[in-house]
Amino acid sequence: MTKKRLDRDSKWFFQGFPYYQMRMDTDAFHGLVSIIELKAGDYMFWNMPKAGRAPVCGQDMLWLQLIPDGQHRAITAKFLPPSRTVQGVAYDKSVSVWYVDVIDSWGYDEDQVVWFRDLYLDVIFDVEGDVVVDDHDELDAAYRSGELTEAQYQMALAEADAIVDELCADAAETQRWCEHILALAMERMERQDGVFRKNA
Repeated sequence: MTKKRLDRDSKWFFQGFPYYQMRMDTDAFHGLVSIIELKAGDYMFWNMPKAGRAPVCGQDMLWLQLIPDGQHRAITAKFLPPSRTVQGVAYDKSVSVWYVDVIDSWGYDEDQVVWFRDLYLDVIFDVEGDVVVDDHDELDAAYRSGELTEAQYQMALAEADAIVDELCADAAETQRWCEHILALAMERMERQDGVFRKNA
């Protein structure tokens, strides 16, 4: 299993961007919340079957990352800039795409940044109705090699099914939920209320 950090300092190389992290306990959400403000960078797109070219990172985008209590998932909502116009194309949705990692566990590194252990399986979706369950082959290979136990393998499959049922079935509602959590987090950032900051 790969260890990933929420400041995305490897692969994405976001370590120089403002990063905020907090524990949240509200009616809307119980768990870990983090925000990365992408202050620079060229736009990168994923090609989705229905939505077409979906921006996933680039200048002035924002990544909201959620690790809910009692679940085995790390949710990343990739928010467009406030103008919602990217490279001359107008987007009318706040979140361009969601990427949800199925995870085994999570914790804190010595510098207090949260990490998680990736269980290979991912669910990618958007408000246009695209739903892609990705890297099933990697999950199967890890199980066959003995890297994963039967319990971990079955848990990953069950968690992916739950993500599809709970988050993808009504993506518009998931968007409203993420926007609400983001608003609560931004208020706390303004008040500096229990927020860990890095490069901010």
